[in-house]
Amino acid sequence: MTNEERTWWKEGVVYQIYPRSFCDSNNDGIGDLNGICGKLDYLVRLGIDIIWMCPIFKSPNDDNGYDISDYRGIMDDFGTLA
Repeated sequence: MTNEERTWWKEGVVYQIYPRSFCDSNNDGIGDLNGICGKLDYLVRLGIDIIWMCPIFKSPNDDNGYDISDYRGIMDDFGTLA
């Protein structure tokens, strides 16, 4: 079966990323979006088809980021989408 024939939601390899601890690109002790982007080639080599990211949006962080207060803004700890 080729990749084009696979049903992604049924047969894809999913990898969940907790951004805070995945990869820290600026050495502040907190994982960030640039760290995740820097590891995308590695994830592809592992055979990952789908990335499931834990919350990165602004939050008071009382519930590990799931208590989102701004669905458009990225939490400062994680950098920016720019």
